[in-house]
Amino acid sequence: MAQSMYHYIAQLWKRPFEGEMKELMKQRLIEWRRQPVIVRIDKPTRIDRARKLGYKAKIGFVVARIRVRKGGLRKPRPNKGRRPKRMGIYGFSPAKSLRLIAEERVARKFPNLEVLNSYYVGEDGLYKWYEVILVDPHHPSICNDPDINWICEKQHKGRVFRGLTSAGKKMRGLRKSRGLKYTIKHKWKKKQKEREQKKRHEASRGSRLIAPDEIREKYHKGDLQ
Repeated sequence: MAQSMYHYIAQLWKRPFEGEMKELMKQRLIEWRRQPVIVRIDKPTRIDRARKLGYKAKIGFVVARIRVRKGGLRKPRPNKGRRPKRMGIYGFSPAKSLRLIAEERVARKFPNLEVLNSYYVGEDGLYKWYEVILVDPHHPSICNDPDINWICEKQHKGRVFRGLTSAGKKMRGLRKSRGLKYTIKHKWKKKQKEREQKKRHEASRGSRLIAPDEIREKYHKGDLQ
């Protein structure tokens, strides 16, 4: 079965710094470093990803590329007197992802537009680049489009600053999962199982079963998991 053009574009973007994309990405990053931090562009760099996230090539949709500095919030060690806790060197790991920070900065640059979504387009040793899809909620072409006119309602105003975009929901731990290992749902499922077995508090190490002798014997034999 023949695949669409978007399938092959997506395959190239799985490893953008290898193979055919290597030289192209190198040239792009050299050019992007010389540009301003936020640049409005005519069309998405990753058309397959943009279309998947809701982009349409029509009036009312805007795409902006933004550059965000990589790394944590570590600061230089002060040369004046401080006690260790107040040095300000450690403990400044941001709770937000760089993608969410990028969306918020673009939203401040274009206050009359709403952020729909964003995606990764490249990085070097110092910066990461994202492209943010914005929508004009007051334009007639958006208000009359049944696929996107939900963003025109007032409850979606400032959605990026309230953690309602995809990056915001991921940061808040609201991703849907099927109870996979090391996810929030897996953790709570495990805790609920411990409560039903009347184990000790989850915070204590080596929690043992507090139950009558019969249940305790089954537990130690391995019949009760």
